Amino acid sequence: MNKIKHVAIITNYNITEKALAAVSVAEKFIKFGCEILIAGSAKERLGRMRRLRREYVFLPLEEVYSRADILVVLGGDGSILEAARRAAITKTPILGINLGRLGYMAELEMDELRLISRLFDGSFSIDERSMLGVTMIDNKGQKKLSSFALNDAVVSGGSVARMVDIELLAGSEHVTTYRADGLIIATPTGSTAYSMSAGGAICDPALNCFCVTPICPHSLAARPLIFPDSATLEVRNICDREKNLFLTIDGRTNYELFRGEVVRITKSDKTTRLITLRDRSFYGTLRHKMVNG
Repeated sequence: MNKIKHVAIITNYNITEKALAAVSVAEKFIKFGCEILIAGSAKERLGRMRRLRREYVFLPLEEVYSRADILVVLGGDGSILEAARRAAITKTPILGINLGRLGYMAELEMDELRLISRLFDGSFSIDERSMLGVTMIDNKGQKKLSSFALNDAVVSGGSVARMVDIELLAGSEHVTTYRADGLIIATPTGSTAYSMSAGGAICDPALNCFCVTPICPHSLAARPLIFPDSATLEVRNICDREKNLFLTIDGRTNYELFRGEVVRITKSDKTTRLITLRDRSFYGTLRHKMVNG
């Protein structure tokens, strides 16, 4: 990674605690001569708080992402996921700072800001995480949607707690049919999120695989499955009782999936680049966050 000069700080500046945290983080980077890139929508808010600095550059959000050398995201895992979807396009590395509850994907807590200095002495690494390519195909075989996800794609009945019928295929081969509340297709990164809560396997991010986990299946035989990420998976809505199901990508965006329509999952050509400042392993993070946290 080239020398860090332009640092984007991403958070919800409308929440006072997060805005103040962003200012504290900005001070650390300014000491290293960095320019701080902030979404223009936050300028008035920081002005009212009397926290404006000459080192702050306010830009449209798209330019914040495209001009930054790194992205510093303050928030929970949802904030990092949202940033990852944008950063994957520009290949900009992300440093997560936890302001949420668990903050599993975050590298730092607010009391660890001293470690930011490691970005400037070379004591850091980039952890490249695979992403899902998600395509929705309608009943005429036409593409309705093309997107990507760092954690997971979920097909479910939405907010109504009803069993739905879903067919899973690998390539052109029928794998199984689920009667369940839904189905989760996760990356190894996403295996520690919703998929884990639904009883799925926890996968090391170094593995090249997809994790398929049914949600509350109505069968003793329904079990989570692991596929190589070279596979093309298809999830088909075969439900008679419901007019439509929903596809949810990374827990952020929802799309209607009508009967007969298909969600196709492949390995995306995009990746998420996470900055790590410590030698803690995946398993060390797992113990620290999931057991002791």
